[in-house]
Amino acid sequence: MTHVATIDRRLVLLSIASAMSASLFFSINDTAIKFLSGGYALHQIVLFRSGIGLVVVLAFMLPFQGGFSTLRTKVLHLHLLRAAFVVTSNLCFFLGLAALPLANAVALFFVAPLLITALSVPILGETVGPRRWAAVGVGMLGVIVMLQPGTGLFQPAMLLPLFAASSYAMLHMMTRKMGGTETALTMTFYTQFIFAIVCIISGLALGHGAFANQDDVSLAFLLRAWKWPAQSDLLIFVVLGIASTFGGFFISQAYRNCAAAIVAPFEYIAMPLAIVWGLLVFGEWPEPFAWIGIALICGAGLFVVWRETRANPEPPPNAAAPGSLRLTALGGTANPEKD
Repeated sequence: MTHVATIDRRLVLLSIASAMSASLFFSINDTAIKFLSGGYALHQIVLFRSGIGLVVVLAFMLPFQGGFSTLRTKVLHLHLLRAAFVVTSNLCFFLGLAALPLANAVALFFVAPLLITALSVPILGETVGPRRWAAVGVGMLGVIVMLQPGTGLFQPAMLLPLFAASSYAMLHMMTRKMGGTETALTMTFYTQFIFAIVCIISGLALGHGAFANQDDVSLAFLLRAWKWPAQSDLLIFVVLGIASTFGGFFISQAYRNCAAAIVAPFEYIAMPLAIVWGLLVFGEWPEPFAWIGIALICGAGLFVVWRETRANPEPPPNAAAPGSLRLTALGGTANPEKD
């Protein structure tokens, strides 16, 4: 039993390290996409990113993970559904990034655990106690503070990270469900592949630029004509593809091996990283209202996952069948807490 407990502890630490690594790679990804959003179409950037990602997976990761046999799956439909959530989340978030300060977009995205806590009642039939409802209320207050509806500071693009957060939470429910039979590399491959297919279709439909004359920054980013990248931007495209691939791999590794309630708090290092990148690369510094909203959203999200961890500690090894979904703060609870 001691040996099993040691392995389990190492697995938790590895999952935490994977989540933190993923947050770092995703912060680089977000910064690169925002940097390129003024000159290229979104689907062109993501297609380049996915193409480079597939090269990294097939040439550098696959040989060390069992070869092409690793990509075989009996649940292709689940991979497609999971990829749909990934694509929706990413594209909504990236469209928001084009118009919003980096830190604001990331903060709004972190309502994911709050949204799922609220939706777990009508969708999953859970009981959510008053403390977590209070946390949801505080987090939503933070959203209102950042959105400032009814004022000249409100931008429709602010809603895009909220849509992205909903899809992101569903993505991790799928990752946890599939983790018992599917490897992180398999999930990464199918995600990049679906991204490439979606972007090729989008490019064929929109890449001519006939609809590119848009005043809205996000719409212009979506409808801009394709063009060959400038030589000075090629390195950024390469970094983007590598960061996206390793970010997707590490976050899949984190959630397939460990309960979301344990892993999720460590994704919040993306918030200080976003502030640092925003300042260094774009000269952005959050305004006072943004700081208040960031504090409320992140504080409420961290409280929700902390309460979930206390209420639903990890089961002993082999307590659940492989691949079973242990619903948590980012996807409901198997044993609803009363407070």
